[in-house]
Amino acid sequence: MSDTIVAIATAPGEAGIGIVRLSGGESLEILDKIFVPTRGESIKEYKPRRLTHGKIIDPKTNQIIDEVLVTYMKAPYTYTAEDVVEINCHGGIVPVRKILELVLRCGARMAERGEFTKRAFLNGRIDLAQAEAVMDLISAKTDKSFDVAFGQLEGSLSKEVKNIRESILEMMAHITVNIDFPDEDIEEITYKELQDSANSIYERIEGLLESAQTGKIIKEGLHTVIIGKPNVGKSSLMNALLKESRAIVTEVPGTTRDIIEEFVSIKGIPLKIVDTAGIRETEDIVEKIGVERSKEFFNKADLVIFVLNASEPLTDEDKQIMELLKNRQTIILMNKTDLPMVLDEENIRKILPNKKIIKISVLEGKGLKELEDTIVEMVYGGEVRQKEVSFVTNVRHKDALERAKTSIQEGIEAIRQGLPLDFVEVDVRNCWEALGEITGDTVGEDVIDKIFANFCLGK
Repeated sequence: MSDTIVAIATAPGEAGIGIVRLSGGESLEILDKIFVPTRGESIKEYKPRRLTHGKIIDPKTNQIIDEVLVTYMKAPYTYTAEDVVEINCHGGIVPVRKILELVLRCGARMAERGEFTKRAFLNGRIDLAQAEAVMDLISAKTDKSFDVAFGQLEGSLSKEVKNIRESILEMMAHITVNIDFPDEDIEEITYKELQDSANSIYERIEGLLESAQTGKIIKEGLHTVIIGKPNVGKSSLMNALLKESRAIVTEVPGTTRDIIEEFVSIKGIPLKIVDTAGIRETEDIVEKIGVERSKEFFNKADLVIFVLNASEPLTDEDKQIMELLKNRQTIILMNKTDLPMVLDEENIRKILPNKKIIKISVLEGKGLKELEDTIVEMVYGGEVRQKEVSFVTNVRHKDALERAKTSIQEGIEAIRQGLPLDFVEVDVRNCWEALGEITGDTVGEDVIDKIFANFCLGK
């Protein structure tokens, strides 16, 4: 990592400020070739973490490129733990591009995707889980997903994983001593002590895994589909949740013929909510395509919101949809309760006995708060939300935890059967190494490259 890298750190397009970021041992020297401070300071007088005003000038033509503010940050107290320079120029495609081209011409190379964060990891400033949290922070869609990502960036998950690994390491040390020095005057570890330690490790790993489903939803959103026959109020419900008129609402059945997708935050939980075409038999070719797409989204959904018209009895169309819901996470809404009630709740429970049923009137805004509370309760499972837990939001982390859990389970079984300590040691070490993949302590270079390839340029 002796070379100096550069990238545009701000989003493309017109803006008040554009930032060109350099990192590496030659950052200051490259800056000195193109930057003329207003007060005429020499390169040795640049004070770290202070803005210096001046102009970027092409050294070949002496042409002024832009008026800028420059920040020099001295290693190791920087994002990458290397010397870093940030050039704050006028926002816009042209000035930023011109300065980037000038920096490249003066000796820097274009940064790869995520290379600034990769250098922070390789230089030991952050671990791999913290590095991955950077992208989660950038892509956070709600306050809650931001808080979880920021907690991971601060090391909440890493700390818990490292604590578990330390417990495993202590266990491995006892096992190794008893294997390597059986005849020495060393306190012999008992299988009961081993089992207690292994069970404790298993429970801590299981605790992290229990947060994975909630963590995945917080990060990616709860894929929610609104279904029902035509004209029961699906589009009105979506508009009410979004608090805007996104879907067309009319008295004519079959108005929604395509899929409408939007993100909405329900008390910090991102919902990727889909308003579908009403499911019914139809001869209209366009509506028929919409119905088929509705069924596709239904099959992929994490949560189904099934809307019924409370002012009508159950129809055959309703019952056909209900048959599809028996094994799905579902909330049933009896809408239009502002009209005379005809639909009998008991008839719904005969077909779907264990589903949550909420009586609402989208027109009058009744029942919407209860719907939101129910969604929150389903996501957090009642208990998880109230605990101070490190949510697992990353598929790679979950996979590593699953393998760690399997290994410690096999170790517990080996202990239970009284197998030689050599067998136990292999399983315990496998668990320790799997957990190390989360923080990057035991991960291969190919995995590291793959992770940072998903980052944006300039980060």
